[in-house]
Amino acid sequence: MSLLAFVGPAFILYFIFLMLPTLGGMYYSITDWNGLNRDYEFIGFGNFVEALREDPDFIKSLLFTMKYVIVMVVLQNVFALFLAVLIESKMRSKGFFRTIFFMPNMISMIISAFIWTFVFTQVLPQLAQMTSLLSFLDQSWLGDPNISFFSIILVSLWNGVGYMMIIYLAGLQGVPQSLKEAAIIDGANPFQSFFHITLPMITHAITICLFLTLNGAFKVFDTVYGLTGGGPGRSTQVITMNIYEEAFSNNFRYGYASAKSVILFVIILIFTFIQVSVMKKREVES
Repeated sequence: MSLLAFVGPAFILYFIFLMLPTLGGMYYSITDWNGLNRDYEFIGFGNFVEALREDPDFIKSLLFTMKYVIVMVVLQNVFALFLAVLIESKMRSKGFFRTIFFMPNMISMIISAFIWTFVFTQVLPQLAQMTSLLSFLDQSWLGDPNISFFSIILVSLWNGVGYMMIIYLAGLQGVPQSLKEAAIIDGANPFQSFFHITLPMITHAITICLFLTLNGAFKVFDTVYGLTGGGPGRSTQVITMNIYEEAFSNNFRYGYASAKSVILFVIILIFTFIQVSVMKKREVES
């Protein structure tokens, strides 16, 4: 009974603010509700068929999101693990460097996007004019479709790597020092020791970081919204922005936007299930 007293309030809030909206979105996804009128009609799977067959902007945003997810999951985990290993090594002032690398994560993503917009549009062009050696900085970082994607990736990494680094640091601190010393005695070099001892021992941390980065990358909104607004044109529009635009910005097709949200939910569910299943098997093998 005492356990229910502690868990009950949290569960009630979870149900009201998360489960009810989720179930409501699934319900409205089979309607033509515009989010304003009380009257609406049930149209079955019509919204889903339209989204997947007759909406090129949605498909384009989905493909761009997949591209963003692949790049972010790989780079964010690689950089975070690299920084964690670097800090956990015999580097002095570990606390200082942990703080420095984690600080960007303490800033709201939308604020980070506005800061970097100023850097891209004002600071870098000014630096490029100072010397010919920095002339390559004079680019349309947010206005060129070929460059804006890399600008989004840069800002996302700057803001998110520190959080994953902390998780990897916690995993590295759990690796017994005796195993590392035994590997050195047996003649293993640092790379062999890392890939054959350290990496298998932190598989649980890798599972958590992959899960978090995968979910976060699929649901990215604020970074893209603050930097490019989905532009130029729709070249950097992610799926969450497409859903937002459909529901609130232009068309007010709440039922149709809810159907797109359900599609995104199913995609995330499939990818995370596969990722967790594969990594759990790796943890057992390790």
